[in-house]
Amino acid sequence: MKLRTFKKGIHPGENKHYSDLVPIEKMPLPKQVYIPLQQHIGAPCEPLVNKGDEVKTGQIIGRSSVYVSSPIHSSITGVVKTVDKFPHPLGMRVDMIHIERTSEEDDWDLVSTPDNWENTPAVELIKLINEAGIVGMGGAAFPTHVKLSPPKDKVIDSFILNGVECEPYLTSDHRIMVEFTDKILTGMNILMKILKVDNGYIGIEDNKPDAIERMSKRVKDLGYGFQVVPLEVKYPQGAEKMLIESVLRRKVPAGGLPMDVGVIVNNVATALAVAEAVTEGKSLIERITTVTGDGIVNPKNLITRIGTPFSDLIEFCGGVKDETTLVFMGGPMMGLAQYDLQIPVIKATGGIVCNTSNQIKMVEHFPCIRCGACVDACPMYLLPTRLAKLTEYKKYEDAEKLGIQNCIECGSCAFSCPANIPLVQWIRVGKMRVNQLKKKQQAS
Repeated sequence: MKLRTFKKGIHPGENKHYSDLVPIEKMPLPKQVYIPLQQHIGAPCEPLVNKGDEVKTGQIIGRSSVYVSSPIHSSITGVVKTVDKFPHPLGMRVDMIHIERTSEEDDWDLVSTPDNWENTPAVELIKLINEAGIVGMGGAAFPTHVKLSPPKDKVIDSFILNGVECEPYLTSDHRIMVEFTDKILTGMNILMKILKVDNGYIGIEDNKPDAIERMSKRVKDLGYGFQVVPLEVKYPQGAEKMLIESVLRRKVPAGGLPMDVGVIVNNVATALAVAEAVTEGKSLIERITTVTGDGIVNPKNLITRIGTPFSDLIEFCGGVKDETTLVFMGGPMMGLAQYDLQIPVIKATGGIVCNTSNQIKMVEHFPCIRCGACVDACPMYLLPTRLAKLTEYKKYEDAEKLGIQNCIECGSCAFSCPANIPLVQWIRVGKMRVNQLKKKQQAS
């Protein structure tokens, strides 16, 4: 039987063999953490603590009154050393709360949970999820409580749990599905109850046969009506719009959202966080992160506290090899190269990829040869080379008219380009400039 997938896309080397069979391991508590005040799409938080304050594990230490935001919590029990700017994975220095651990064990400040979540009103569950600071953990970091509150005119009839993990190297979602199956399914059940939908689908690419088998078995054993959907391996199938097309054959319109076609999508790690918040009272203070690549001594999948420096994870995995030349947060397609290993794990840190010069080749780029490879690869049906050139010539309004804002920055165009043109990098700049122009126009 032919597996489902979407049109276009690419097939980069998977390189998941480093860690896909490595069981999840829990890291020791970090000695200190650096908690950014913004780890999500939306408004940054204001600090609720000051230097010298004692904090508990799970205690809210930052919050915003803006709806599209998400509170942040202390990931250890300790004392606030300072609130200052520190290096961030996105490449700049941002406001963070630096906490030093003062206890060998956690002193928990748990979220208040219902006696029976199945009888709890959806609005109360959404409030709990917000208080727990849960955001999309597949990389987007969009506040989950906002996604679970679609406008009344948007009729949601289907829910998709995203277990695709199409980014090369990363295996944390894979291991979650194998090792935390029941918790994930509980989280999915909670999310579907909130949305009042009966049609539940779990999309998993078929390079994870153990996850497909495990999830299918537990869905059947537990009597859930969910459908596990094996998918062809293709990048960027984990993107919401591509996943919806693959699973349900529905096309999200240009500039639209999944809710426009009656669908809500959540990542498996997000479902796990929801289950732990609703049933155990745990705020989002830790996540599972893959540390992998040919440049790390012992690749692992780790449960690590938010705010832990990258250097701690790398040291726990035996350190980097002498030949290591590049460290990404995330995978090589959409991840970000890092210049400082003291940067902290944030809610969106699904992986740390360490590569040597054997896998990273610095290549010269050449003029476009008009082959159309980038057009054939683009899952959003854009003209990447044209958008890049418009950005280069600062014709931002023309780029907007041509749909530059619809780019999901998957990198398929740059990967496919035989001239090695940094297409996605140019398009990212163009999107930023278009947004800046819009803000100026709105302010005038």
